[in-house]
Amino acid sequence: MARTRSLLERLGGKKKADQTASDGNQLKAAIDKLRKPEAPTTPMPTYNSRMQATTELNHPQEASAFAGRHSSIAAPVNRLQELKMSVHRRIVDEMTPEEQAWIAQGEPARDQIKNIIAAYSERELNENATISMTRGERFQLIDDICDELLGLGPLEPLLKDDQITEIMINGPKDIFIEQKGKLMLTDTHFHDDAHLMSIIERILTPLGRRVDESSPLVDARLADGSRVNIIIPPLSLVGPAVTIRKFSKKALSVNDLVKFGTLSPDMAVFLEACVRARLNILVSGGTGSGKTTTLNVLSSFIPSTDRIVTIEDAAELKLQQRHVVTLEARPANLEGKGAITIRDLVKNALRMRPDRIIVGEVRAGEALDMLQAMNTGHDGSLTTAHANTPRDVLSRLETMVLMAGMELPVRAVRTQVSSALDLIIQQSRIRDGSRKITHITEVQGMEGDTIILQDLFKYVQDYIDENGKSVGHYEASGLQPQFLDKFRMNGVEMPSLWSRAS
Repeated sequence: MARTRSLLERLGGKKKADQTASDGNQLKAAIDKLRKPEAPTTPMPTYNSRMQATTELNHPQEASAFAGRHSSIAAPVNRLQELKMSVHRRIVDEMTPEEQAWIAQGEPARDQIKNIIAAYSERELNENATISMTRGERFQLIDDICDELLGLGPLEPLLKDDQITEIMINGPKDIFIEQKGKLMLTDTHFHDDAHLMSIIERILTPLGRRVDESSPLVDARLADGSRVNIIIPPLSLVGPAVTIRKFSKKALSVNDLVKFGTLSPDMAVFLEACVRARLNILVSGGTGSGKTTTLNVLSSFIPSTDRIVTIEDAAELKLQQRHVVTLEARPANLEGKGAITIRDLVKNALRMRPDRIIVGEVRAGEALDMLQAMNTGHDGSLTTAHANTPRDVLSRLETMVLMAGMELPVRAVRTQVSSALDLIIQQSRIRDGSRKITHITEVQGMEGDTIILQDLFKYVQDYIDENGKSVGHYEASGLQPQFLDKFRMNGVEMPSLWSRAS
C-alpha cells in the first residue's frame, strides 16, 4: 500500500498536470515536424498506442467512434491524463480497508480493482460537470489506472500488442517500437524521469536486480520472458533508456518458421535430425536476427529422456521438456561482490550430470568452457554467438577463447573449435525486416592451420519486389556431410536430401 500511495501522490497536483499538457504539446510539435513533407528523409511512421488500445475494448463501435472524433494526439491524451491524476488522488484519500485489500492482491484481483476504479471515476465525473467523456474514454481511463497500479503503466498497451516485437524508450518522452520489421514513433510517453524510473524499479525488484549511479546498466527480463536492457544517466544522456525485446506469447514451432519463410521444409527436417543425432550446433547472427527463437525451436527436438541444463544471463529460453534445469547469471551486489558469471555456471553445469548443455549466448571466456564440454562427452549441446558469417563466427570464437586468459597457440584453439562444433546455423535479418537462415554450414575439421567449412544449405536472394520484400529461394548443396556416422550411432534416419536441390 505504501508503494501505491507513493505512486499516486507523485502523479498528483495541478502543476504536474500543467507540465504534462506542455509536454504533450511539445511531443505533438515534434511528431508534426517529423511528418513535414519537405523533410529530406522519409518521415518516421507513428503508432497511436492509445487509439490502438481503445480498439481492443469490449465496445469496438464506440471505440471506433472515439478514435474518429479525436484524430489529434495531444488533446484527448492531456484530458485523460488530468482526470487520471484526480482519480488517483481520490483513491488515496478515500479508499476503504476492503478496497486496499483487493489492490494488495494485485493482478489476480484485476476485475475487482477495475470495479473499484470505475466507482471512483464515476464520482469524480459526477462532481466535475466540466468534464465530459464517452463510454470508450471511460474504459480507457479505467484500464490506464489499472496499468499504473498493477502493470508497467504506459507500456502495457504496447506489451499487449502481439505485432510489436521491440520497444525502445529513449527517455520519458520518446518511445519507439518495431512493428513488422519497421521502426515507428508512438504517442506514448511517461510524465518525467521519475515516472520512468518507478516502472524500471517495478521490472527489476522481482528479479533481485538493481540500477543506480554506481551500477547504471543492467539486463533483466519481464514475467513473460521478454528481454530487457536498461541504462540510465550518467551513461545515458537522454535520460533512462530501456530496450525491451518481446518474445511471442505462444512458443513458435518449426512449422511456424517454415511458414514465415525463415527456412525451407527440407532444412527443417534436416535440423531436427541433427539435433536428435546429438550434433553440437552453434547459431550465429547479428542483433535481432532471431537467434534465440531458432535456439528455442532447435531445443524442441531434444528427446524428453535427456537431462538439459540451460545457462543464460537473463532466462529467455522456453523449453517444453520436463527435465530441464535453468541457471541464470547473477550480477555483483552493492559491495561489488557475489557476481556469478556464465563461465562459472558452465563449469558448474559439468558437475550436474547433463546430457545436453544449452548456453543462451557466449560472449567471452565461457566459450572455452563450452567447447571443452562439447569435446568431453556432452554431445548435442547448443549455443549462440554474434557474427555476420559462418567464417566470422570462428574468428570470434578464437578471440573469446583467448579472453579466458589461457595462453593457447592459435592452432590449438582452432583444433579445439573444429573438433567441438559440427554445425553452424547462420541467421540474418534481411533488409525488409524478415529473418532468414542464410547458411547451414558443416565444420569439417582442420587442413593445415585453417578450419574447413562446407555449406549444406543457403538462402539465395533473387530480387526485391515492388513492395520492398526480399524474394529468394533455398538451395541444398547436394554435398554429403561428414558426420553421417553420428546419425547411425544414435539411430537417426538420415534425410535423403543430398541427391537433389531444395
